[in-house]
Amino acid sequence: MSTDGVPERTGNNLDPWYANYAERAAGFAASEVRALFAVASRPEVVSLAGGMPFVSALPQDLITTSMDRVMREQGPTALQYGGGAGIPALREHILDVMSLEGIRGASVDDVVTSTGSQQALDFVAKLFLDPGDVVLAEAPSYVGALGVFRSYQASVVHVATDDDGLIPEALRETIGFLRSQGRRIKFLYTIPNFHNPAGVTLSAERRPEILEICRQNEILVLEDNPYGLLHFDEPAPNALRSMDPEGVIYLGSFSKTLAPGFRVGWALAPHAIREKLILAAESAVLSPSSFSQLVVAEYLSTVDWRGQIDTFRGVYRERKDAMIEALGEYLPQLRWTNPNGGFYVWVTMPDVLDSKQMLPRAVRELVAYTPGTAFFADGRGRHAMRLSYCYPTPEAIRLGIRRLATVINGELDLLDTFAGTGTLQLPAKPGIESAPPSDLK
Repeated sequence: MSTDGVPERTGNNLDPWYANYAERAAGFAASEVRALFAVASRPEVVSLAGGMPFVSALPQDLITTSMDRVMREQGPTALQYGGGAGIPALREHILDVMSLEGIRGASVDDVVTSTGSQQALDFVAKLFLDPGDVVLAEAPSYVGALGVFRSYQASVVHVATDDDGLIPEALRETIGFLRSQGRRIKFLYTIPNFHNPAGVTLSAERRPEILEICRQNEILVLEDNPYGLLHFDEPAPNALRSMDPEGVIYLGSFSKTLAPGFRVGWALAPHAIREKLILAAESAVLSPSSFSQLVVAEYLSTVDWRGQIDTFRGVYRERKDAMIEALGEYLPQLRWTNPNGGFYVWVTMPDVLDSKQMLPRAVRELVAYTPGTAFFADGRGRHAMRLSYCYPTPEAIRLGIRRLATVINGELDLLDTFAGTGTLQLPAKPGIESAPPSDLK
């Protein structure tokens, strides 16, 4: 305390307010994906890092026409505050969108719109997570979700996956281990369709089993589904929410099927949870953007949006094929997933390589990717990387993979020279990433 009775600041030299922050501020950390944006925006760099939709495939006149009509016919409403749950007309359209994935019988009253599904994810975390609570999540998992859970001082425990998604037996074992330690599990966070970052889809056979495991253990399921309509050969199985309306909170978004700049997403929740979500939304932002909601509603009312989604599917299918073909040509010694939709391929390298340490050299070779460590809460993933095919052209993807091969093969040649072993093997681990319950902390 100073002589005049005013408390003295006791922070550090870089931030004099450091000592005043709440404990949860320690959970805020820069995303490895966001940190790459400045590098990836350089025109000479082929970015296989960020998951930016190819919005140029969306005819601009479709959007400008919707905007013009909204301002002419509903201008005062579009520029005014709205309700905390969102514009009813848009929520009606959201029910139509979700019906394509088997979700029927839901009410407009059960839908809460948000500023992208990321905000809805934050609202759910705010409602359910106390410091020290456990969130179950696939190994690997979405970096943006990990950041949210960390900010609420929760502990993320990863559950093993393979090419068919979350492994039911691994989920049972992980729950049993955590319960034996007296730890409190609040929910399972999952991206069942065209997973970010792994690209895999939870099989139809496993979905009811996963739900039953969660029901038996009274664990809520948080289903995040931004990519579900962006399938290639076959649609994804019906949403988890369609099988268990009372045990699943479903998150959706127009960021991938329309454009992320509108920042319109939603949550479909059991009624009691829905009321809490509205309170969380009102306390945070009063109401989501009326203008963005009305433009999206107008677009869905007047445009062949299903046909536009088909166009996106064709664009992303061509680019995914280009990436898979280039990997097979330039890096045949690696392993990778082959998604049936979405934006991402997960690549596994020999375990002597470290994708995070390797990134500066990759940038010097004018290619960017996202290190696998970004998608784990426990430091794993160094021998893996996420490659995104949604934004670059097929030609740029091929060039990027060729540059990446220069980096990886150069690192392997260097290690071979020092080790004198001649051959380096891929890690012999089951699934995409595996963590036996005995290794959990």
